Amino acid sequence: MPASKPRTKAQKVLIVEDEGDMCLLLNIMLNGKDMELDHVKNLAAAEEYLQNEQPQVIILDNKLPDGFGLDFIPLLRKNHPASKIIMISGFDGSAKDAAIEGGASIFLEKPFTRDQLYQAIRQLMQEETQPVVD
Repeated sequence: MPASKPRTKAQKVLIVEDEGDMCLLLNIMLNGKDMELDHVKNLAAAEEYLQNEQPQVIILDNKLPDGFGLDFIPLLRKNHPASKIIMISGFDGSAKDAAIEGGASIFLEKPFTRDQLYQAIRQLMQEETQPVVD
């Protein structure tokens, strides 16, 4: 009988995306990957959610009904420095440099594959568990 792997605590991931189809797709892409997924549809809801929760990863769309994810990154960096940010955008590929410079860990241009998304999240979660060496 093979030894069972110890269960690790599910990693919390917040999805900030206003398009219902994209939210559904992200949930399907990450389903069964030992992640606790939550989603909100705008920046105001994200700010409210983050008052009580501390997700390890935030998947942040750039174009939202109440503003741009790019403008929200500095607030995230200031108030939630431990959270890793994956910026996603399908409208403005030039947003990549601004997102990374602003504090996003990874930028994914829509459309992206399931593997690209999953690898990005896993990479960020592994970075979180690596010891810091000075």
